[in-house]
Amino acid sequence: MTTPAPGAAAEPAVLFAQEGPVAVLTLNRPASLNSFTRQMHRDLWAALDQIEADKSIRALVLTGAGRGFCAGADLSEFDFRPGDDLMFRADPGPVIDQAFNPTTRRLINVRVPTVCAVNGVAAGAGASVAMACDIAIAAPGASFIQAFSKIGLVPDSGATWLLPQRVGLARAMALAMTGDKLGALEAKAMGMIWDVADDSVDAAKKMAERLAAMPTKALIATRHLLRNAHTHSLDEQLDLERDVQSRLGFTHDYIEGVSAFLQKRPAQFKGE
Repeated sequence: MTTPAPGAAAEPAVLFAQEGPVAVLTLNRPASLNSFTRQMHRDLWAALDQIEADKSIRALVLTGAGRGFCAGADLSEFDFRPGDDLMFRADPGPVIDQAFNPTTRRLINVRVPTVCAVNGVAAGAGASVAMACDIAIAAPGASFIQAFSKIGLVPDSGATWLLPQRVGLARAMALAMTGDKLGALEAKAMGMIWDVADDSVDAAKKMAERLAAMPTKALIATRHLLRNAHTHSLDEQLDLERDVQSRLGFTHDYIEGVSAFLQKRPAQFKGE
């Protein structure tokens, strides 16, 4: 059953559904290609709060309603009326600080693995949201656009950090400067996304179901080790791996995983 995210208005900007251990969040402004308003950010945070609180949820799928995934910021929320104070009113800094940056941080730090089903265009911050998820699966007609240079801005919502990690500096530089559209198959070939599927939502749900049956704490620890590896030396990373392994050694799922292997039976992980 699909319901409004907790605390959402009558016409929620984000839909929340739970299918067994998988939460499915749908950005729900299809007429605007699911471009972000402040309300949509708040609705997304409310849904993430519910996921954080409900330990029965072990994985998350994020997708968009209609023909687009997310077209970035809804520029109609910016105040571009003529006047002497136009530049102060149109300053994108406050909404980035108060809405877009918290959204990226929430997605990267949510306690369950995340799978993005990119069902259509992912432009601007929409592409950043997709890259902030652990795994992205795109529909064949989906596209990714670093649209910022077309309006005199730089990539944001983490794009300047996420994009080079995914595709390398040379490709990230060209994509960011030109704002050229990148098709789904090209994005897969460059390493921006994991896969392309005719039904990206169904494929994402199947991936999420698989992840939901796995040791959640180990998956999230893997996320953080991989995402932050480029900020550490090899010696620092080796020490971090040691420390994380030691910490995971005290979890139920580690004991269960090794016991199941030794006993030649399927492991029953609890995410604990």
